[in-house]
Amino acid sequence: MRLYIKNMVSYRCKLYVAQELKKLGLTQFYVDLGVVDIYDDITREQQEEIRDRLNKAKLELLDNKKQILVEKIISVIVKMIHQSDETLRVKDSCYISEKLGYEYNYLSNIFSEVKGTTIKKYIIRIKIEKAKELLLFGNLTITEIAYKLHYSSVAHLSSQFKNVTGIPPTLFKQNERTKRKYLEEL
Repeated sequence: MRLYIKNMVSYRCKLYVAQELKKLGLTQFYVDLGVVDIYDDITREQQEEIRDRLNKAKLELLDNKKQILVEKIISVIVKMIHQSDETLRVKDSCYISEKLGYEYNYLSNIFSEVKGTTIKKYIIRIKIEKAKELLLFGNLTITEIAYKLHYSSVAHLSSQFKNVTGIPPTLFKQNERTKRKYLEEL
């Protein structure tokens, strides 16, 4: 059985889901961002229990095909940003389209309809969250972060960072209050 899960965007989410499945006595499953394959036979009661446990963690089982596709888009974006150390040789739109096997315009329209924002704005938001993490917990320079996140220049990263957070990345890295606030949000 394959389940699609909304808001599952981090390694911690994957761990949480795996732990909850184990608590329910399930042993044969695969958990990835936004999707869980369960190879055990499960009852209707176990399905409802999974739904309840996910809801407690602000995760949601999806039944709607458009929502499922949007979660697949999000999963591709998160992996592209968080797990790819390679320099992308294609545009984000081509990469997403290739990974999911749909025309980008179709994906973009569905995403905007379901999420109320564009894929491009969502990518910027995820990149800035990753940049914050790297600034606070990494030893990379802003130049290295810009390269790692596939920005064309440090100026481009700095401009987007300031637009999203209200402060430039150098100030974010130096500001202790900002660090505490960011850590509280985690």
